[in-house]
Amino acid sequence: MKPKLYIGNRNYSSWSLRAWLLLAEAGIPFDEERVPLNTPEFAARIGAISPAGLVPVLVLDDGPVWDTLAIAETVAERWSDKQLWPSDRTWRAHARSISAEMHSGFAALRAAMPMNCRAMGRKVPLTPALEKDIARVIAIWSDCAARAGGGWLYGRFGIPDAMYAPVALRFRTYGVELPEAARSFADRVLESPALQRWLVAAEAETEVIPEDEAGQ
Repeated sequence: MKPKLYIGNRNYSSWSLRAWLLLAEAGIPFDEERVPLNTPEFAARIGAISPAGLVPVLVLDDGPVWDTLAIAETVAERWSDKQLWPSDRTWRAHARSISAEMHSGFAALRAAMPMNCRAMGRKVPLTPALEKDIARVIAIWSDCAARAGGGWLYGRFGIPDAMYAPVALRFRTYGVELPEAARSFADRVLESPALQRWLVAAEAETEVIPEDEAGQ
């Protein structure tokens, strides 16, 4: 049975992008089904698959896996040949730490700069909390660049890259300037053929979610 990934709107659903990009960039064949957010049918369709009632959901031969980090760990375990965590134990611990940090943190960044793939040139107020989150992301990317030499965070594509890819799109939308070390990761994300396919599909969507149309 080919895995099937349920996603929300490509334009807005950052968590869907993380799971989708992980599978696509790793070269794992899968089917996908898009379930638009904020629609009457969303709760019924996703609720029938996942008790959490959220996207993404990855359906495997032995049942569904929900929550992006759980999906990532499951994919890394089942497709161990893809080496989606660094092989070095110290780097692997670091990679897990920054992935979990993205999963649970950066509340100000998420609230002020929702992912909006179609939007460019947006500006939002830079509150102290938002500036702190942006600085922390830049520090992570710069630190990884110093370790790996730039590009993907640990030298080859893996789970941390999928976790931070939507932030690269957020920074593009809201015009966040990056130092060279951090910019190397953002550029690598945008160079990904898989990510480019996602963006083309996002451009073709017609739904608008007003609360995610932040900035002017």
